[in-house]
Amino acid sequence: MKITLKRLTRCLVPAFALMCSGAPGGVHAQVPNASATSLRSVTTDAQLAKGAYLAKVGDCAACHTENKAQPFAGGLPLATPFGTLYSTNITADISTGIGGYSYDDFALALRQGIAKDGRRLYPAMPYPSYAKIDDADMHALYRYFMQGVKPVTQTNRASELRFPFNIRALMTVWDRWYAHDHPPYQADPRQSVEWNRGAYLVQGLAHCGACHTPHGMLGQEDALDDKDNTAFLSGNALAGWYAPNLRGHPAEASDINNAWSKADLVAYLRSGRLHDGAAFGPMTEVIDDSTQYLHDDDLNAIATYLTSPSLHARATPLRPQQVDDMEVTAAALRAGHIDSSGARLYLDNCAACHRSDGTGAMPTFPSLSGNASVLSHDPTSLIHIVLSGSHMPSTAPAPTPLAMPDFGWRLTDQQIADLLSFVRSSWGNRATAVTAAEVGKVRAVAITAK
Repeated sequence: MKITLKRLTRCLVPAFALMCSGAPGGVHAQVPNASATSLRSVTTDAQLAKGAYLAKVGDCAACHTENKAQPFAGGLPLATPFGTLYSTNITADISTGIGGYSYDDFALALRQGIAKDGRRLYPAMPYPSYAKIDDADMHALYRYFMQGVKPVTQTNRASELRFPFNIRALMTVWDRWYAHDHPPYQADPRQSVEWNRGAYLVQGLAHCGACHTPHGMLGQEDALDDKDNTAFLSGNALAGWYAPNLRGHPAEASDINNAWSKADLVAYLRSGRLHDGAAFGPMTEVIDDSTQYLHDDDLNAIATYLTSPSLHARATPLRPQQVDDMEVTAAALRAGHIDSSGARLYLDNCAACHRSDGTGAMPTFPSLSGNASVLSHDPTSLIHIVLSGSHMPSTAPAPTPLAMPDFGWRLTDQQIADLLSFVRSSWGNRATAVTAAEVGKVRAVAITAK
């Protein structure tokens, strides 16, 4: 269990329709003494490779691939609070994909949410963030999707949104309110090149705010960057998961672990694991399909930005009396002194892996003591994991996707509430109790999403 960093892709986006994103990377190759023709060829190949990298970094396939044998052909159902939509075909097929798009058509769709035929896209394709993509990256993405992706003929499925959200013309008003006048990313001269690189990735191409920033009732993000607005990346609950606060809010200091250094964050994005926890839920897919493939300079840039003073959330360290509490709780459990339903449920269902002292055994079993997800002010993700189970990412540094089983089938809402209340108040943890009503709410969302 650990923080999530990026979007909760697939069916967790709070609004509608989509396309793709990416991250800047790669350079144009320089070939000494090459002919003009061969130089153009090498440069073009470098741009194509860059576009492929951008699509991987942006995790475009996660939303636009329903059948892995036909990447980017769309058809994946996306559950939203407004109904269900289906991802679109973004292969270069002329009749059913985007093969007829010019570069200007492509850029208009990504930056302003307007399709080639003039239709307004729904903002599950987060074009307010994609507006920050610079021209070089946009050209590389376009070239990749036009020439690097195999065309697939697959007709797009019609959305199943409730009235009045199924009236696309209303998106003109939405865009005027929430998506107008967003220029490409402008570097902050007060910050380093690496910091600006990280801000560019987080704010735009990676669109981290799509999950980690609170949303309004119409699906709009409360902020698209950190300029004079503390809402950006301040945490958000959606579709039965909680994407935690990634910035410095003293009132939510436990949402991100202060012990995470820049190197820790890079390791987490690369492997999905750290010394006391692992990625879970939708963040597992993000690491599986995207962040593990980022270049080292991009990972370091993201970590530099997210651990900078303006965004770094500070966790409250364990106090001496909390350490004593850890020992007392562990001793009581080992002795079989059960004084609550939650303690009994923990011994019966959790202690074999997470141990009586809550320390787990990483890299296999995450620690529950001092764990940021356990201590989060919003227990949504914690509840979801117990209900539905989870698995770790499968990455090059850690290829085994170890799994936690689901307990929703065997435990009632009240039992899960008792269990998690015990976990959130033991071994020095200091978090609010979980209620049966909270569990029931997450259970209903989890069942709908299956």
